[in-house]
Amino acid sequence: MAGAAAMRPFASASLLAHVRQTGGRAFSTASSRSSLLAPRARVASRTPLRQPTLRLAFRRNYNDNINPETKATVKRRGFKFFKWLWRATYLSAIGGLIYVGYGIFEMRHPPDQVEPDPSKKTLVILGTGWGSVSLLKKLDTENYNVVVISPRNYFLFTPLLPSCTTGTIEHRSIMEPVRNFLRHKKTAVKFYEAEATKIDYQKKVVYINDESEIKGTVTSTEVPFDMLVVGVGAENATFGIPGVREHALFLKEVNDAQAIRKRIMDCCETATFKNQDPEEVKRLLHMVVVGGGPTGVEFAGELQDFFNNDLKKWIPDIKDNFHVTLVEALPNVLPMFSKQLIDYTEKTFKEETITIRTKTMVKNVTDKYIEAESVGPDGKKQLEKIPYGLLVWATGNAVRPVVKDLMSQIPAQKDSRRGLAVNEYLVVKGTENIWAVGDCAVANYAPTAQVASQEGAFLARLFNQMAKTEALESKLKELSEAQEKAPNQQARDEVFANIKELQRQLRRVKQIGPFQYSHQGSLAYIGSEKAVADISWLTGNFATGGTLTYFFWRSAYLSMCFSTRNRILVIMDWVKAKLFGRDVSRE
Repeated sequence: MAGAAAMRPFASASLLAHVRQTGGRAFSTASSRSSLLAPRARVASRTPLRQPTLRLAFRRNYNDNINPETKATVKRRGFKFFKWLWRATYLSAIGGLIYVGYGIFEMRHPPDQVEPDPSKKTLVILGTGWGSVSLLKKLDTENYNVVVISPRNYFLFTPLLPSCTTGTIEHRSIMEPVRNFLRHKKTAVKFYEAEATKIDYQKKVVYINDESEIKGTVTSTEVPFDMLVVGVGAENATFGIPGVREHALFLKEVNDAQAIRKRIMDCCETATFKNQDPEEVKRLLHMVVVGGGPTGVEFAGELQDFFNNDLKKWIPDIKDNFHVTLVEALPNVLPMFSKQLIDYTEKTFKEETITIRTKTMVKNVTDKYIEAESVGPDGKKQLEKIPYGLLVWATGNAVRPVVKDLMSQIPAQKDSRRGLAVNEYLVVKGTENIWAVGDCAVANYAPTAQVASQEGAFLARLFNQMAKTEALESKLKELSEAQEKAPNQQARDEVFANIKELQRQLRRVKQIGPFQYSHQGSLAYIGSEKAVADISWLTGNFATGGTLTYFFWRSAYLSMCFSTRNRILVIMDWVKAKLFGRDVSRE
């Protein structure tokens, strides 16, 4: 045994010397390979220190044995793969640029339009919100004499409005002028920038008022209609709380976002004024958001990001006193989300130092503080004063005056309180020729942009089908008369065959079901580049939150933007904010 042990190092050294002498050449016979492999196996099992050396020797032997032509072929194949991959990439990029460029050119150069036919029915659409614009996009305007009335001549992508308050996105990036897409319709659409002040159901007339700063010789007039779609949305609900309308800022329109931005900077600059009282500084830098829905939560998150990333960097004097508080009357924020995401949101807000005050009801608002009723540690209700510099009211919808007036004219609407009650085809109950979409309609769905958009698309399909039905019925009437006047049996048979075909088409066209809402999910940004998403997935919901969800939130909102123009502008704003930060100027 001692002799064998003494021979093992010698055998290993001899084998290695033999490999070196052969120059790494392959052995010519199978027996030589087996004679080499056997000692190698023994060496591997008994002398682990020699194993790496032998493995390296055999690897060199194997690599040197490969035919150089084979090596070159493999190398060329790998090179060709990456070469074709690169070609496919840049060709795809060029194709994408050409497609986008053509789309922009097409948008910038609309074709000539056909003038509307006065003999056709007049369809009047009130508003340019989610429901009305979704209807206009898919409506075939050749079938109707279409008139649009709205106090604003643009569509606003409201989900990104909280980002406008802090300068993350410029407000014009989420605005799309209605004339941009109305001008691309085959038949011209009349647009009046005016406020609908009254709808006379009996006379079939809408009274409108010019609310612009520049007045002409005519400031009010009336527009007759055969069919009417009410999509005027809702106004901010104050729930009758004193001082809300006078002192709080809302977040529903572009001018609201601009007013909030000015107020934020005014509070910061005033707080740094010379010899300012410390208590006044704390009040000015206390930002209060009332409403724990998606709008309130997203604004609170955006505001805290603005402070963390920009304000405290450029105005360091405010970093010890700036604070955001979210007030909600319900037991938790984001009530439409799952419990898991609610807990995640509250945890994230705690990390961001945003205070959440749930089960807190605002009772009164003054210019410097709010009076809120909350439940104390002992379970008793207590009234406290919460000072603020900025108060944003982001909760509740109320019925607009023009809708209230219409409801008072229709007996079937007497029990409705939240808006116009509609049936399964979105027809206003008690009427035959009035439809309602969006926040002004009560259809047993949440008043969200998603619901309004689907309602508008449904109405477009319905109106297109109605026009086809009327056209087919008119042809059937003509064919019926032609059959009676047919000179012989053969002519009557031909007309009868055409009648049967038209009747078949008519049955197919009439097969349109009632409106059914399809919930695609809910999204909300919660700050610190995190978001929560409750997405409908197969037969259930998929709940997720975090940084990856934030990128999904961005991509989802980007895809929902109205036009290519909007998408490009929003991307540019995101890049600009990332590179240069948000602007801290007042305007």
